Amino acid sequence: MDIVILGLSLRSSWGNGHATTWRALVGALCERGHRVLFLERDVPWYAGNQDARGELPGRLELYGGLDELKQAHAEAVAAADLVIVGSYVPDGIEVGQWAQETARGVVAFYDIDTPVTLAALGRGECAYLDPAQVAGYDLYLSFSGGRSLEVLASKYGSPLPVPLYCSFDPSRYYPEPAKAEHDLGYMGTYSDDRQPVLDELLLQPARSWEQGRFVVAGPQYPDHIQWPANVDRIEHLAPAAHRGFYNRQRFTLNVTRADMVAAGWSPSVRLFEAAACATPIISDAWEGLDSLFTPGREILIAERAADVTGWVRDMPEEERRA
Repeated sequence: MDIVILGLSLRSSWGNGHATTWRALVGALCERGHRVLFLERDVPWYAGNQDARGELPGRLELYGGLDELKQAHAEAVAAADLVIVGSYVPDGIEVGQWAQETARGVVAFYDIDTPVTLAALGRGECAYLDPAQVAGYDLYLSFSGGRSLEVLASKYGSPLPVPLYCSFDPSRYYPEPAKAEHDLGYMGTYSDDRQPVLDELLLQPARSWEQGRFVVAGPQYPDHIQWPANVDRIEHLAPAAHRGFYNRQRFTLNVTRADMVAAGWSPSVRLFEAAACATPIISDAWEGLDSLFTPGREILIAERAADVTGWVRDMPEEERRA
C-alpha cells in the first residue's frame, strides 16, 4: 500500500514520546513492503534536536505550514491507500479536515494520547482534533483500550475505534550484557501531574537509601526541584541510547500521566521498551495493567515509597533476574 502519515515528528524525540513509536511503526510497515511517506512540520525545536541514528524508515518530507503542505503534498494524499493523521500535529484540526477532504483512500487518526485527547475534547480545548471530526475518520487508532473506545464510538461517533498500543523496534530494544550503573532509573519528560508520583516512587526512596544509585532522564524539569545527591540527571536521552539506559539499570520505573491513569488501559511505550530489554519494571497502578503484564512476576506495582525501597534494596538477585 501507499501510506501517507502526517505526524508530530519522526526525526526528533525531544520532549515527546511519539518519535520512537512512529519509527517502529513506519519501519515495520516498510519491512512488510508498504511505501510510507511521513510528513512533518518543520519546527526549530525538532530541527535542533534530531536524534535518529542512521537512516529513518520510510521517506520523510518537511513542510513549513498549511499552505506548503497543501501545495506540495495534495497529490500524494489524494492517491494514498491510507492516510494517517497523528495527535498533537500542529494545526491538527485544519490538517485533519484537509486530509478528510483530499484523500480518496482510507483516512485514519492515530491518537498516541487518547486520554489526554478525550479530556481536552470534554473541555472544548483540544487544539489538534475537533469533536465533529472524529466521525469523519474511517478508523480511529487509539493509544488506549477499554472505556475510551466506547466513548469514542458512543459520544463522538467514531465508526471504528480500535486499540493500537505503542510500538517498539525489536532490532533496537533487547537484552545485552552490561554492568548495572543504577539501582532504579526513570525516563520521561517533566509533567506537573507525574511529578508527585515520581517524588514518591523515586526521590523518596533515594533519600531514604543513600547508598542507592538512581537516575532520571528527560527534559523540562524545573530548576526548583531538589534532587538528592544520589540521583543522576540526564537532560535528554536520544533513542539510540535507550537500550543501554535500560540494560544498565537493576530496575526501571514507569510513571503514568493522570489522564491515562483515569482512563486505564493506556500503556506507555516505555513499558514495552523496558520489557524488551528484560529490565524489571516498577510501575504505578492503573486499570488494565494486569491484562498486559502479570503483577508480581512480570511487573511490580508500587503504591508507596516503601514498596520501591524494599524491592530495589532487598530483593535477592536471583529473584530479580527471574
